[in-house]
Amino acid sequence: MIVADRFTKLYGPLPAVQELSFRVRPGEVLGLIGRNGAGKTTTLRALAGIIPITSGSLIVGGFDVCHAPLAVKQLTAYVADDPQLFSDLSVVQHLQFTASVYGIRNSSEHINELLESFELADKRHTAASNLSRGMRQKLGICSACLSQPRALLLDEPLTGLDPQAIRVLKNTIRAMAKQGTAVMISSHLLAMVEDLCSHALILDAGKSRFFGTLLELREHFSQNSAIAGETTLEHAYFAALETH
Repeated sequence: MIVADRFTKLYGPLPAVQELSFRVRPGEVLGLIGRNGAGKTTTLRALAGIIPITSGSLIVGGFDVCHAPLAVKQLTAYVADDPQLFSDLSVVQHLQFTASVYGIRNSSEHINELLESFELADKRHTAASNLSRGMRQKLGICSACLSQPRALLLDEPLTGLDPQAIRVLKNTIRAMAKQGTAVMISSHLLAMVEDLCSHALILDAGKSRFFGTLLELREHFSQNSAIAGETTLEHAYFAALETH
């Protein structure tokens, strides 16, 4: 569903991502983890068609991000760590606009379900400019879910969310993956990655330090004598960084 082949992104002479290759199949949830500045957000933004790539290729649903950007956008939903909303539109108007853009018919019931699930029903007529940080995040997530994407890209999605919304989001991601959506989640919260993800991609200075299933990650780095007997994602993550 999502394929990166030697994806490279330069900002001037500075490499943000270098020769990155990975694959996310339908139903898989890939956790994108690494230090600040490792290239996580750059990778998600490039997949969403927001920034151009320098070399290599990015494919979503069989469509090349560079050569068929509109087809990719129709299949993809991207939620930034601080969603940019239309300040004058209300919560429900945002969702109605999303439904219109994606050609979703009879969307009212689904919109109401999302508003209830994420506890935004009483804010349905509130302008985005009057929403709290957490509520803006909820609205961004609702818009992404409404489009029923085949590829869901989430950049630090838990930022600002309350415990109830976190539970709803986790259950939503699991349900979407079960239905065949390919999901990528960038997060510094290793516990969330361990709880939700089937695969992990560890980035460091724009380069891949590991890509595979969580089980493969634990097994590979549990052989390191420094963490013998430890199999948590946290230990494996730090071991991956220390071996380079």
